[in-house]
Amino acid sequence: MAKKTHVSETPATQMLRAHGIAFSEHPYEYLEHGGAQHSAKVLGMDPFAVVKTLVMQDQDAKPLLVLMHGNRTVSTKNLARQIGAKSVEPCKPEVANRHSGYLVGGTSPFGTRREMPVYIESSILELPRIAINGGRRGYLVGIDPQACVKLLHAKPVQCALAE
Repeated sequence: MAKKTHVSETPATQMLRAHGIAFSEHPYEYLEHGGAQHSAKVLGMDPFAVVKTLVMQDQDAKPLLVLMHGNRTVSTKNLARQIGAKSVEPCKPEVANRHSGYLVGGTSPFGTRREMPVYIESSILELPRIAINGGRRGYLVGIDPQACVKLLHAKPVQCALAE
């Protein structure tokens, strides 16, 4: 299959364009359960700079988004403590799809169906540029990580665990 240089609009790219956020497009061959590590490898990127969007929920089943380095996992215990929740756990895929409007594996924090609080691992904000899902499986966009704070009001947290 020939590589396309432009991917059709998604709610995420529409939101970025509407707010004047510059981004680069990085389509790749999607692999089921490949995750950020796979996309980083095929695109020749550092998995630390490839940011995954995780749909989680607190003890009351209220959804939230966590932006995490591709080669790190979330300490749900640390995250819950920092955001004042009793507990936090990942949503089941069908629940995550319903909250975000995206399919798991193609979840972007931009242009979600439902507005949710967004938490970002603080060290991501120190990177000059990140690659994050553009709203479709097999499609990342390269942006300045400060756009996550500007557009999503993402709150920095420290809950990363090495994978």
